[in-house]
Amino acid sequence: MNTPSSGSGPERPDVQTPVAVRPDVRVRRVHDPTDPHDGTRVLIDRLWPRGPRRHRAAIDEWCPEAAPSTQLRRWYGHGPDRFDEFARRYRFALQDPLRSARLHHLQEVAARGPLTLLTATRRPEISAAAGLADVIRESAPVPSTSARG
Repeated sequence: MNTPSSGSGPERPDVQTPVAVRPDVRVRRVHDPTDPHDGTRVLIDRLWPRGPRRHRAAIDEWCPEAAPSTQLRRWYGHGPDRFDEFARRYRFALQDPLRSARLHHLQEVAARGPLTLLTATRRPEISAAAGLADVIRESAPVPSTSARG
């Protein structure tokens, strides 16, 4: 029998095989306390939120260029029944050159480690940050290695 353990050939060390891993992208309210696992914290609202100062909110970046247009934001009005259509329109708007460049930047940040998108909205799960997080997760698989035995 010709197996690596029989001594008839060189033994192979564990082989590292690339595996696609989705980036760790989180969505949180800017007013919530920080979490040690947040990674890079990026505010994506077009306007600076009322209340928190930059140093107290522990914001690493402010990326208003990635926010939806004022027109789209006003049309949406954070109505839960409009979220799916809002997310579709926002996804299309992210093809704009400036927004696309900011999206690419956020994908690069997410490839380096956890990314937390911050918003001042009361319901972050139906916010632009949630839509943007989905786009980043879907379009930016991060190569990783996994030991195979």
